[in-house]
This record gives sequence, C-alpha cells and structure tokens, in this order.
Amino acid sequence: MDSLNSLILDVNDVFWTYLLIPLVVGAALYFTLRSRGVQLRLLPEMVRVLGDKAQPGPDGRKQVSSFGAFTISAAARVGTGNVAGVAAAITAGGAGAVFWMWVMALLGASSAFVEASLAQLYKVRNRDKDGNASGTYRGGPAYYMQRGLNKRWLGVVFAVVITLTFSFVFNTVQSNTIASVTKGSFGDDFPAAGAGIAVMVLLGLVIFGGVRRIATVTQLVVPVMAVIYLLLGLAVVILNISDVPRVFADIVGGAFGFREVAGGAVGAAIQQGIRRGMFSNEAGLGSAPNAAATAEVSHPVKQGLVQTLGVFFDTLLICSMTAFVILTTNPSLSERGGADLTQSALEDSLGGWAGHVLTLVVFLLAFSTLIGNYYYGESNLQFMTGAKGRRWVLPGFRILVLGSVFAGALGSVDVVWNLADVFMGSMALVNLVAILPLSAIAWKLLDDYRAQRRQGLDPTFVRDRLPELPGEIECWEGERAASAETAKASAEER
Repeated sequence: MDSLNSLILDVNDVFWTYLLIPLVVGAALYFTLRSRGVQLRLLPEMVRVLGDKAQPGPDGRKQVSSFGAFTISAAARVGTGNVAGVAAAITAGGAGAVFWMWVMALLGASSAFVEASLAQLYKVRNRDKDGNASGTYRGGPAYYMQRGLNKRWLGVVFAVVITLTFSFVFNTVQSNTIASVTKGSFGDDFPAAGAGIAVMVLLGLVIFGGVRRIATVTQLVVPVMAVIYLLLGLAVVILNISDVPRVFADIVGGAFGFREVAGGAVGAAIQQGIRRGMFSNEAGLGSAPNAAATAEVSHPVKQGLVQTLGVFFDTLLICSMTAFVILTTNPSLSERGGADLTQSALEDSLGGWAGHVLTLVVFLLAFSTLIGNYYYGESNLQFMTGAKGRRWVLPGFRILVLGSVFAGALGSVDVVWNLADVFMGSMALVNLVAILPLSAIAWKLLDDYRAQRRQGLDPTFVRDRLPELPGEIECWEGERAASAETAKASAEER
C-alpha cells in the first residue's frame, strides 16, 4: 500500500507542477485581461444580484434562487480543506503560501465567472417521469461541452470523472473527517461506525428530497457554519491584535523570500498556495458550474457574478481566517500539519472549549460538503443516462453514495485522498480545454448585460438578443420557442 501511495504522489506532483498549475494560472490571467478584471470591477453588482428572488416554476413551486445556488456551490467549496488544507499549506510552504492563495483567488475568480455563465446559458430543464417540466434546472461543464462545443463524448468523460471524484472519493474523505473529529471530542463513547451511520442517515434524508431540499438545507447550514467559524477566528485575532502587523509581514515576506534563507522555500510557498487555493475555491475546476445551473435568473451573467463572489467568500474570508488563527497564535508548525494545528491554535487563545466548538464547525463544514458533492454527481449522472437515470439508475446511485459515506467513516483514506488529487486535476484539465474556446460566448453575454445596466434596466436575456451564439440553447428562447424545445426534448428522452 505504501508503494502504491508513493507512486500516486509522484504522478500527482508531476501532473500538477508541470501541466495543471501553469494551465490554470495561464487561463485565469487570460480571462482577467480579456474581461478587464470583471471579478473586481463588478464586485458591487455581485452583491446586488445575490438578493434576486426566484419566481415560481411551471409546477407552481418556488425555484432555486441565486442565493440558493450560491449556497449549494459554497457547501462543496467550503469543506474541511478550509481548516485542514490551509494548515497543511502553511506547514509545507510557510506563511507566504497564504499570499499565493489570495492571488489565486483574485485571478481564478475570472475563470469562475466564465464557467458559471456558460453553465447558465446551456442549462436544461428537469422533467418528471412523464416528461413535463418540473420547474428546476440542471447543467454544468458536461452540458456546455455537448451543447456549446457539440462534443458529447467530452461531456461524458467529464461527467464520469466528476461523479467519481466528488460523489464517492471526496465524500469518503469528508465522512472520515467527521468520524475523526467526533472521536477526538467524545473518545470511544462515539465509535466510528456510529458516526458513519448517523451521517449516512442524515445525508439520506437530504438527498432523497431532491434539489429543492438540497438548496433549503444548504441555505441554513452554510451561513451558520461560516458565522460560527468567523466569530471564533475573529475572537482569536482580537485577542492577538498586536501580532496582526507581524502576520502580514510574514505573509508578504514569505511569499517573495524576503525572510527566507533558501530559494526553495519561495517555490514551496508558491506551489502550496496555488494548489491549496485551487482545492479551496475550485475556480476553473468545473464543479461549481453544476450548482450555478440550478438557479432561476433573468440573465446568465447574474449567476456568473454570484459564483465569482463565492470564490472570494471561500478564500478571502474562510481560508484567511484560518491562516490568521494559526499565524497569530504561532504554534509549532513542525509538529502538526492538519486540522489539529487549527484546533490547537484556537485552544491556545480561547481555551479547551474552543476545540469542541471546532468539532461542531468541522461537522457542519464536512456535512455541507457531502450535500454539494452528492448533487454534482446526480446532475452529471442524469446527463449520461437521460430519463432512464431518473427512473432506475438514480436510486441505485444514491444508495452507493450512502454506502461509500459509511465506509469512509471506518478506515484510512491516505491513498484515496492522493488519488482524488489526480481525479480532480483531470477534471480541471477537461474543463479548461472546453471553457477557453467557449469564453468568447461569455464575453458577449457580459457585453449584453452591461449594455442593459447602462440603460438602467434589470438585465434580461433571450436568445434573440444574440442570435449568433452557437449550440443548443433550451432555456432562453422565449415562451413559444421554449415550449417547442421542451416538447422536442421530452420526446427525445422518451
């Protein structure tokens, strides 16, 4: 097993260092320059559209709002990596790694804008067993690969990789984390099997309720999770306020080697910061667009802006708070490297009770991630199987996911986690290959949106505004065309 783990690590290091990191950074730089920094200059607009209300769908039920889709993606973005991942990055790359995490978030947010806008444009309507529109949507990279690039085979490749990565591999890791922190707080009084059963039952209640229940649960869980953690972190920073200038100096100095003896330390800071930043905010990886497609908005760009804000929420708020908790208390970085580093930092400043509160926070982080990860798999499974997936494959898929969640609570996941890096990197590679040529569509959508805002309008999009857009666009044709398209799609699925 150790030999297999070493082999996976070697492959992973070469794959990310020499191919994926340059590709992700290069794409983010191109998108930033081409859009003239959309992720920064439209920041006030992002906040404005986040509050848009969703209208009732064809079935009379309320659809998923911009905020609901935002919380689904945030549920998957904001996971235990925000606690353990940041600690590992600081341990391996020093304080300078935090600076490069910030840089990756600021640049990568442009990639998030492109992929989310495309996901909205090429989304499709969910339908019941009779082929009638249910009022909810699904979409993501697999859908814009088929409909925008006319390459269904590429969409299938992506759908397989993201389903395996998020719904099984990453969910196994999350359930194992929940079991570990629970045992840390309660000892053997709450065995791993008990934690696995509890998480499996709770997740089952959510995922068998459908996308509306997913959005409802995450709208409750994510804000509570974020507020508790931010309050804890803020308390630590206030208690150590005199150390904040030193922390900023360490972050900037470590990023550029001003305080380092060996040049290799700078390279470690850059690599760890960029890599952990990508794991944290997922910009350009192709996961968050699956959530972006579920929203009911009047213009695709609106959800592009909302998902861009999600990158900042994840990295500049949650991850930064973790970094400041660790660096202001300055525990021995050489002795720890994961969630226990964050936990010890909280306990050093606030007392032992803070460690138990962190257990609750980690549970909320991991459980909300389980929900978001499951939904990504469901959406892509339906892409691969069509109507049959809803009737036959989907129930079996849900049972397998719940089984993997239970199994993950019982064992070690070192090999699985390292293998997940390879899967996630492959997913990002396929997605970036697609959104680089499709980004021209995102810029046209952005120009249309900005033109309407300059006229004082709340932007609304229909296909007729940009008839030159390529591919099959189902949900933006206007009422008459949409009805015809729905009938056609229903007939094809049956």
